[in-house]
Amino acid sequence: MTWSNQRHDHHHNPEIKVHIPHQILSKQKQKQSQNLSNREHKNTLDSQLSNLNQSNIKIKLSHYKNFNSSKLIHLMAELTQAEVAYSHRSIQVWRTLLNWLAFFFQIFAKILRALGHHPLLSSSASASTHAFKPLQVVELPETDSSATVDIGAVRDSGDDVVSEERLQKLTVVLDLDETLVCAYETSSLPVTLRNQATGAGLKWFEMECLSSDKECEGKPKINHVTVFERPGLREFLKQLSEFADLILFTAGLEGYARPLVDRIDGENLFSLRLYRPSTTSTEYREHVKDLSCLSKDLCRTVIVDNNPFSFLLQPLNGIPCIPFSAGQPHDNQLLNVLLPLLKHLSLQKDVRPELYERFHMPEWFQKQGIPTSGL
Repeated sequence: MTWSNQRHDHHHNPEIKVHIPHQILSKQKQKQSQNLSNREHKNTLDSQLSNLNQSNIKIKLSHYKNFNSSKLIHLMAELTQAEVAYSHRSIQVWRTLLNWLAFFFQIFAKILRALGHHPLLSSSASASTHAFKPLQVVELPETDSSATVDIGAVRDSGDDVVSEERLQKLTVVLDLDETLVCAYETSSLPVTLRNQATGAGLKWFEMECLSSDKECEGKPKINHVTVFERPGLREFLKQLSEFADLILFTAGLEGYARPLVDRIDGENLFSLRLYRPSTTSTEYREHVKDLSCLSKDLCRTVIVDNNPFSFLLQPLNGIPCIPFSAGQPHDNQLLNVLLPLLKHLSLQKDVRPELYERFHMPEWFQKQGIPTSGL
């Protein structure tokens, strides 16, 4: 066969044309079969893994079920026992703490009574003065009367000092509790304090007074009171009445104050007695003693009170005195300090400039947060 014939046969042989696509098809079928096998293998693995996870979950659930059923009761019993033990201990701790608090409270109450800071039936305004520190201008050395008050400081100008004949009497308003006397409920007065005061010569007396409390039957309750007079009280009132009109102004209740004043003022030296209903309430304090109820012109009016807030409406008319208690049997404020000062004021046409120079009460009230610009 010639070369031309061979080339012709090569192009027209049908077997050769079918053989090439058959090989390609075979490879494609093998590839598809392999992919299918891989999918089946993967599905098998996923199924086995799912079964394994379910088995683990069942094992874990079984473990917890076994734990709940076998150990939970025992654990709850132990917790209950611990809670009971803790509860008993807590009760014991609270009882011990309360006992200690009660013990310290009793000691604290005894200390207050021993120091004379548990005054009887005193007004709330008087009770609030324990935190008040007396002005140092009033607290002078305990020497002779000529050294306690500087009377020589009187100005010589004729406008301020006028002869007694031309002046009306000075009006002196006196507080009661912790200014002239101090009083205690007899049942609460410590024996040691009573013995100390009476042993030092402090004058005292006992009395009955009506309380604001009521008994079961609705009758007024009777209080038994022990009263200590400030040293020199009777002589102070007697000498003061010679050049001044005396007015008692207390924030105490009348049922308590009236029988007390009857005992210390046997000569009726007080021309007027005012009790708690005569006081007024302000934005800053209750039981304030408004002197305007006595006179419109206060140039010759003075108030003496251990509680400066009592005269906050007229700060230029006030004299703040040192509080008195039974623990101060050698107090000398009435005769050695207040009486000379009041004698000096009785010579003044207007007491307010003099009192301002001595005490500067408007500035003191401003430091307490009480404005005095309108006073």
